[in-house]
Amino acid sequence: MLTKRVKSRIAGEFQKHEKDTGSADVQVALVSRQIDELAAHLKKNPKDNHSRRGLLKMVSSRRKLLTYLKKKEPSAYEKIIKKLDLKR
Repeated sequence: MLTKRVKSRIAGEFQKHEKDTGSADVQVALVSRQIDELAAHLKKNPKDNHSRRGLLKMVSSRRKLLTYLKKKEPSAYEKIIKKLDLKR
């Protein structure tokens, strides 16, 4: 679970302007961080199927956001893929 401090730091890195908290860039960064934390949890707890389902839903939502970003702003898409080191 991400704390407010971590969320605001991530939003600060990826926001387009000072008050930007909900753009696709910020959302992808936040979901990616949550996915990383949940993946670490699942390595320790391999039988936690409820969390595994949540992880799959998050991966799906990130994929949808990235598809939107690729369609609307290809340059921002490339930048965020490189910055987060995602495979696409």
